[in-house]
Amino acid sequence: MLTAFTASLLLITVSELGDKTFFIAVILAMRHSRRTVFSAVLSALAVMTIISVVLGQALSLFPKIYIHYGEIALFLIFGAKLIYDASQMSAKSDEEVVHEAKEAVETQDSPNSIAKLPILGKLLSSILSRYPWLGVWTQAFVMTFVAEWGDRTQISTIALAAAYNPIFVTLGAILGHGICTAIAVIGGRLIAGRISERVITAIGGFLFIIFGVTAYFQGV
Repeated sequence: MLTAFTASLLLITVSELGDKTFFIAVILAMRHSRRTVFSAVLSALAVMTIISVVLGQALSLFPKIYIHYGEIALFLIFGAKLIYDASQMSAKSDEEVVHEAKEAVETQDSPNSIAKLPILGKLLSSILSRYPWLGVWTQAFVMTFVAEWGDRTQISTIALAAAYNPIFVTLGAILGHGICTAIAVIGGRLIAGRISERVITAIGGFLFIIFGVTAYFQGV
């Protein structure tokens, strides 16, 4: 149980720092209420975590031997890929991540932009006009959820949930997301320029390899 909690906490915290969703939270927190942005971003990440854990539990229905070696292969391959990606990154890579986050925010710059969707109509426009914070909250939630789908943190959560206790994987992952989101919302403006995506990616790669090797020696 402690292994599940620690593994998910470390992997999520390291992987999320300097990620696209991290900078989305930074940018939104500079424009809107920090509490609203924090609750929306963390809620989206928590929902994504639960979905990932459910998917991981579905995979756990396969024979344990397959899950065990599949987990090892996934950790090692993914870790090697992250290290390779880090070696190919330049100083411009950090700027590209920030630029992608800015573009994602700019495409939905207005909190009321979601009300323009035909299927929602005048009802949602009326609600957002009465509760402006809800528009910001919805915008931050949707943007974070979409950006996180298929990300390395989702894949790692699925792999961990297939092999370890799902409750402690969920708790560790959500705590890791909460730490990163708090850093982004509270102090992201100050540290954003000091976070290197290349370094974070490399650390994440080494962590994946460490957990892969650990899983191998632990046995089925």
